[in-house]
Amino acid sequence: MRHTVGDPEAFAEFYRQHIEAVTRFIARRVDDPHTVADLTAEVFLAVIDSAHTYRPGLGSETGWLYGITRNVVSAERRRGARESRLNGRISGRRLLEPDDIVRLEEKVDAESPGRRALAAMASLPEGERAVLELIAVDQLTVTEAAAALGIRQVTARVRLHRARRTLRAAAEPRTATELTYAGGEA
Repeated sequence: MRHTVGDPEAFAEFYRQHIEAVTRFIARRVDDPHTVADLTAEVFLAVIDSAHTYRPGLGSETGWLYGITRNVVSAERRRGARESRLNGRISGRRLLEPDDIVRLEEKVDAESPGRRALAAMASLPEGERAVLELIAVDQLTVTEAAAALGIRQVTARVRLHRARRTLRAAAEPRTATELTYAGGEA
C-alpha cells in the first residue's frame, strides 16, 4: 500500500478497484448523496494519509480499507450528532453536478435494502453488529472483518455466531404460548 500512494498510476488503479465498493458501503449507511460523495472522497484522502500504517501481515488491503471507511463514516456520525446537539443542522453543502446527484441518488436507492437490514440489526451489541455488517452486508471474509475492526479472528467468529443466533431467534415465528410468557398478545 505504501508503494501505491507514492505511484500515481498504482494509486489510480487502487482507486478504480475499490471506489464502487466504498461508495456502496457508505450509501448503505448514509442517505444523502452529497454526504456520500464527500465521505467517499474523505476515505481516499485518509488512505493517502495513512498508507504507512498498512501492515500486510495483519490482513488484506480490502479489510484495511473497510476499516478506514468505517472510521470515516463513524466520525461523520459523531460529528453530525455533535453539530445537531450544539447548533442544529447547518445546510451549507458543496454543489454537485446534476449527473452526480442522479448517480448518487441511484446508489442510495439501490442500497436501501442494505440500510433496512442494518436497521434490523440495530438491536445487536455494537461488536456483534459490526462483524455481521462487514461479513453479511459488505461481503468481507471473517479475516478481513477482524482486521477492519482490529480484533482477533476467533473473536470475530464468536461475535458473528452470536449475532446470527440472535437474528435467527428474532426472525422465527413465535407460538401463542411463547408470546404470552414474553408479555405479548396471543
